[in-house]
Amino acid sequence: MSDPKQVVRDGYDRLGDAYRPTDQAVASGSRGWFLGEALARIPSSADVLELGCGPGWDAVSLADGRRYTGVDISTTMLALARERVPSGTFVEGDLTAIDLPENAFDAVVSLYVFGHIPSAEHLPTYRRVVSWLRPDGVFCASFPLTPGDDVEDGWLGVPMFFGGIGREATEQGLRDAGFELELSEVRENPDPSGGIESFLWVIARRR
Repeated sequence: MSDPKQVVRDGYDRLGDAYRPTDQAVASGSRGWFLGEALARIPSSADVLELGCGPGWDAVSLADGRRYTGVDISTTMLALARERVPSGTFVEGDLTAIDLPENAFDAVVSLYVFGHIPSAEHLPTYRRVVSWLRPDGVFCASFPLTPGDDVEDGWLGVPMFFGGIGREATEQGLRDAGFELELSEVRENPDPSGGIESFLWVIARRR
């Protein structure tokens, strides 16, 4: 298999701002519901870290009244996010390896990103997220339901890597890392190609 990180980086660099669901789909789908659940738990003036910020769709809401840091592996996506949120801090890098300060954030948010992480790196990344959060901080993320690793050649016209460990392993891995689960729910959502996809949506609080 090709380097998964390079496949993801190249794919999103090529997609650019074309990878954007309609505002109606976002507002009425799981993403809009979950973002509302997350924002209700993130106080104003909080320090927020978004892993895989993409072109900055959710960064606009997350940064409103808060100190926002966005991380993404794609140079193109980061450039788009900076345009949308000029007040934010943006870091280009691989979230599974990037060096961030411990106990620095009140919330970590990551939507539709863990599906692009190799399955072997999910559990270690949960532990990294715990270290970045302050005690009682929240981790708000979506996770894939299908275990295993694969590259899909024609995803939105580009090759794309997908990885996951499934619901049970995800929930147990988060608990083992030091989280308590406040919300864990499977919901369907329109996917970017016009079909339907299911994800696990989790809000977990650092113990």
